[in-house]
Amino acid sequence: MIVVRHERWAIALVSCILGFMVVTQYKMTQDNIEENIRLQRAGDLAVQLREAQSERDALLKQIEELKQSGATGNVKADEQLMMKAALTNVKGTGVSVLIEDSLKPIQSGENPNLYVIHDEDILRIVNELRAGGAEAIAINDQRLIGTSEIRCSGPTITVNGKVFGAPFTVKAIGDPKTLNSALTMRGGVVDSLKHWGIKVTIKEENEIAIPAFTGTFREEHIKPNETGGKE
Repeated sequence: MIVVRHERWAIALVSCILGFMVVTQYKMTQDNIEENIRLQRAGDLAVQLREAQSERDALLKQIEELKQSGATGNVKADEQLMMKAALTNVKGTGVSVLIEDSLKPIQSGENPNLYVIHDEDILRIVNELRAGGAEAIAINDQRLIGTSEIRCSGPTITVNGKVFGAPFTVKAIGDPKTLNSALTMRGGVVDSLKHWGIKVTIKEENEIAIPAFTGTFREEHIKPNETGGKE
């Protein structure tokens, strides 16, 4: 009986020890699994974070490039519009035309007005320059636009509301030889002015500077047509 009891006690003790070892091993295994899962998740999250950061950086770069491209395009477009509207200083090849009143003695009975420069003379010169392809024109550094007035005021001429007396300097940007030819064609404006002794000096220039229009735009009646020209 004593031997049987010892065996039972030994079996029970071994069972307890084995049970404790199994529980301990199971807990350690679970802890290792959880730790591995945490490490794997952390690694996955780190990879995902790096990928997201890379995508973000790439998008930010694209956005910046688009901004720069758009800004450059807008600036260039604005500059073109400003130039075409005569609102910016310009320069280029062209001609300068100096026009001076006649010093020719007036004959008895002749009209003295024939020997001085009038608005129509300046207008004819401007029209010939435009016909010759002038891209910008100024009279005594007054930039001409579509609504610029050129009119006589006694012995003076008014341009863009500014009054000037002779001599007058007309500057035009364009092909110098073409502009010169437009003015000096036989029977043209220069020939008729020289007939009365009015001095016209034309110089072909490699670079002419013409200032921006500084007057006032008249917009009393004009407005945008949103119908595109249709009634």
